[in-house]
Amino acid sequence: MKILCVSDQIDPLVYSASIRERFSDMDLVLSAGDLPLDYLEFIVSSLNRPLFFVFGNHNLRGFHRFVRPGGDSLRNDYGLQPGAGAVHVGSRVKREEGLIIAGLGGSMMYNKGENQYTELGMLMEIIRLLPALIINRIFRGRFLDLLLTHAAPRGIHDKEDPCHRGFKVFLWFMRIFRPRYLVHGHIHLYDHGDVRSTRYEDTVVINAYSHYIIDTEERTASQDMVR
Repeated sequence: MKILCVSDQIDPLVYSASIRERFSDMDLVLSAGDLPLDYLEFIVSSLNRPLFFVFGNHNLRGFHRFVRPGGDSLRNDYGLQPGAGAVHVGSRVKREEGLIIAGLGGSMMYNKGENQYTELGMLMEIIRLLPALIINRIFRGRFLDLLLTHAAPRGIHDKEDPCHRGFKVFLWFMRIFRPRYLVHGHIHLYDHGDVRSTRYEDTVVINAYSHYIIDTEERTASQDMVR
């Protein structure tokens, strides 16, 4: 499976008339937050592929509508028709093509704005995932395959300022539930030499800034090791 991951920046390679040619072999799209909903609409309508997303700490139009029970698909007034394939996975677990995906949106609390969490607050969001994760473990032999977040894990790709500091609880999550991938956004990259892929325990942590492609048939060639 090939997965197109996007976050934080409207990438001209994606937001392009040639998107179908460039990304025609993608099976799935993941958005790690801080992108306008009309950009997600463009991707879904252009590629006709399922798209799963979480909200970040910016571009929160429609946030409250999606976080309430039953707010799964983008609705007409947000640009997409119901069932168009864009599904909010914040604090939820979904399956697509045999892939189990869980989502945790938002950033570290820094100014008491919307979709910001303390470590305890993010732990409470993880607790909401536990019933579905345990059911997966019992009936499918694994908790999940991929965790989609906005913020990074603490000490992996994050920054020291309060806004961009990662969550320690994500490290615990990876140790206990062992997803194959953790895909995050929030951390902007300005140098082609910046690290985008880091392995922690059994999980490959990927910064999806702008866009990034995962091929689940092969591990990322260049990875830093963090223990």
